[in-house]
Amino acid sequence: MKKNDVVKVTIEDIGINGEGIGKIQNYPLFVKGGIPGDEILARITKTKKTYGYGRVEEILHPSPDRIEPPCPIAEPCGGCQLQALSYEKQLTFKEKTVKGNLERIGKVPSPLLEKVMNPIVGMEEPFRYRNKAAYPIGRNRDGRIVAGFYAGRTHQIIPVDDCLLGKKENKTILNKIISHMEKHQIEPYDEVGHRGLIRHVLIRYGEKTGEWMVSIVINGNTIPKKEELIEALVGIQGMTSISLSVNKKNTNVIMGNEIITIWGQEYITDKIGDLSFQISPLAFYQVNQKQTEKLYNLALTYADLKGKEKVWDLYCGIGTISLFLAQKAEMVYGVEVVPEAIENAKENAKINGLANARFYVGKAEEVLPAHIKEHGRAEVIVVDPPRKGCAESLLETMVNMEPERIVYVSCDSATLARDVKYLRENGYELREVTPVDQFGMTVHVECVCLMTRKET
Repeated sequence: MKKNDVVKVTIEDIGINGEGIGKIQNYPLFVKGGIPGDEILARITKTKKTYGYGRVEEILHPSPDRIEPPCPIAEPCGGCQLQALSYEKQLTFKEKTVKGNLERIGKVPSPLLEKVMNPIVGMEEPFRYRNKAAYPIGRNRDGRIVAGFYAGRTHQIIPVDDCLLGKKENKTILNKIISHMEKHQIEPYDEVGHRGLIRHVLIRYGEKTGEWMVSIVINGNTIPKKEELIEALVGIQGMTSISLSVNKKNTNVIMGNEIITIWGQEYITDKIGDLSFQISPLAFYQVNQKQTEKLYNLALTYADLKGKEKVWDLYCGIGTISLFLAQKAEMVYGVEVVPEAIENAKENAKINGLANARFYVGKAEEVLPAHIKEHGRAEVIVVDPPRKGCAESLLETMVNMEPERIVYVSCDSATLARDVKYLRENGYELREVTPVDQFGMTVHVECVCLMTRKET
């Protein structure tokens, strides 16, 4: 086979990026847009020695699990890799992904995995769940100012009037900002020439409180006629915080470090369970509030706190999991490398009247050893690392602390599996695993697992 050949293939599986996988004489072909069960004609886009890539040229016989994507631009946008697959089968795929990674990478024996793995926790409504969205602003081919998302692996903006994963009100907010730009001839940012003013618009929503935050990322110090823009935005019910994020760097990082509040509060508030959290423009906060509540309740259940335990919460962010745990523990110590997040965490502890939570800035592998003598051994350690998982030095530190239980919250089951392998080889055993679908229509899946110290 060579590039631009058209071949007939049946899609049998899904790859980690949501592409369909078929085989031609045992040669794997990754086909964007293919769904397991599809019989298609695929055009070859790239060939390698042991596998190739293609795109759907024609669907000869659609899979019984194929549905019409509700979003008309799902394919060019690329943010929803699984929108053409029924939600039930999306959950099956994610459950299979977690299990496969734990078996293949984590070397967890199949009989043990069958015993400890629970069914995935799905969503009641897999659309309109995102409480946060960051829209790049630019011009389309006709020269009109548009908001949207970057097409996969490009910096070409796909105009999006109404993303079905976000809130309906996002469209109204974006239209008001674009109307202001057009009226006052305010240029969107051009990353090639590093010119223009408006780079991105960040929108956050408090699911339980109804509070809205808008943070406009600018390549400058202010916005012309900002009072007029503020007047337009505050007419939206629940508007609580409007700010400017100054980012003058030639970078693909969205937010700048300088936040200037131009109206209202510096934060919005949301609730998970009975706890309230202040959320600033730069704070990490889970984008799916309803599923997060389920995820954190699982973590709390796995921690099995009786009221006398000391708990370390590593990668604690603004203290969301820490404060959940503090409701049942004697003392919780949170660790996070971002100083602003720790300040948020301390304030959130005050808001919720939880005096049994302390927070430290720094790398967990450095903070933990420094405070073992002061605080003594912890019965439980909770980790919620970024996609790259835990550093091996941190895993080693955790093992040396000898907690009874380790609760691992993961957003990447491949790095989770790698870390589970290390912990199983160093005195711990996997006791329970539950995937949680935080990101319907995408390939991403959260997971929470419990590991306990083996009896010697």
